[in-house]
Amino acid sequence: MSETGANETDVKPKLSASGRRTALLGAMFLMATSAIGPGFITQTTVFTVQIGAAFAFAILVSILVDIAVQMNVWRVVGVSGMRAQELGNRVLPGIGWFLAGLVFLGGIVFNIGNIAGTGLGANAMMGLDPKIGGAISALIAILVFVSKRAGMALDRIVVLLGAVMILLMIYVAIVAAPPLGEALKNTVLPEEIDFLIITTLVGGTVGGYITYAGAHRMLDSGATGVEHVREITRSSVLGIIVTGVMRVLLFLAILGVVAGGVTLAGDNMAADAFGAAAGEIGMRLFGVVLWAAALTSVIGAAFTSVSFITTSKTSERKRNLITVAFIAFCAVVYLFLGQAPQQLLIFAGAFNGLILPVGFGVLLWVAWRRRDLLHGYAYPKWLLGVGFATWLLTLFLGYNSIAGLVKLWA
Repeated sequence: MSETGANETDVKPKLSASGRRTALLGAMFLMATSAIGPGFITQTTVFTVQIGAAFAFAILVSILVDIAVQMNVWRVVGVSGMRAQELGNRVLPGIGWFLAGLVFLGGIVFNIGNIAGTGLGANAMMGLDPKIGGAISALIAILVFVSKRAGMALDRIVVLLGAVMILLMIYVAIVAAPPLGEALKNTVLPEEIDFLIITTLVGGTVGGYITYAGAHRMLDSGATGVEHVREITRSSVLGIIVTGVMRVLLFLAILGVVAGGVTLAGDNMAADAFGAAAGEIGMRLFGVVLWAAALTSVIGAAFTSVSFITTSKTSERKRNLITVAFIAFCAVVYLFLGQAPQQLLIFAGAFNGLILPVGFGVLLWVAWRRRDLLHGYAYPKWLLGVGFATWLLTLFLGYNSIAGLVKLWA
């Protein structure tokens, strides 16, 4: 493990100002699109069917947790110039690799589901066999990383597909005509609170590899160190806003259908919801949204998971080759399984929610006690306080979800 941090090889200070801005924009959208994958779409649909407008409270909690987590993660990683596992090993030798193992395993589970999502999306979009659609999508993701300008290709594709998802979800949310008053009321006064649902949502949107997707990509932009604090903060906040908008729009689209009296059941409730909202065109739009969400999540999961099992001295070419192998392995597993059941995706989200306190706790310790790793930076006490309160909440949510998690898996 490198003791000098990511500044040795991963950070590319030679990037021009425009190149750095592009990389930061890509980091923002990588964070947002990684959080909105097929798992989140599945979870949002299933849970909205279960508790209706009360799910708005879970959305609010997940966004608030996301704000507190991401602002701290981006700040600590960005100022230190080190990846999360590198910081972990500097705090307590071995804990960084323990975290890396947890994140990597979670990334594999999610990426099998992500590739399955691309297959389902391609099927709804163009009628392709899901296995063929999944294989083609995995190949597209692989091409991003074998490109000579892989970093630029990654940034541009996640920004483009993220913008497409937002525009399409705005359309479907408007057509679905959700009960906004009921949703707003339940945001602050929920009719029902389910800890497993909240933990699953938090885990699926800011747990596991998703927590670090944007921050680790930011290291490649060269915007690291104390002198870039303002740029780091602005990028993290904008990324959180994009993520929040995407979550709310998807929830409103599904809620409008459920509130309209449509009964959703079966293995693909999200597709049924889009179809009920906008007919045949809704089904096609669902295909585009699911495919785009799944493909960007394949890319995000692969990039971030591999960033945890490599060091700051690993060459970019070697990292890209490992990433290609990671995607190929997940694709082969998917082709053998043929599907990724809703239960597996929901379980993965809850599992990631249990991982979150470990890695986040390490970064908060760095912010609180290891000023040397932050190059002397005086970490804002208010931000540390918000982070600590959120960490306690993640412990509470994790504890309350353990029994439900075991029951769900059984």
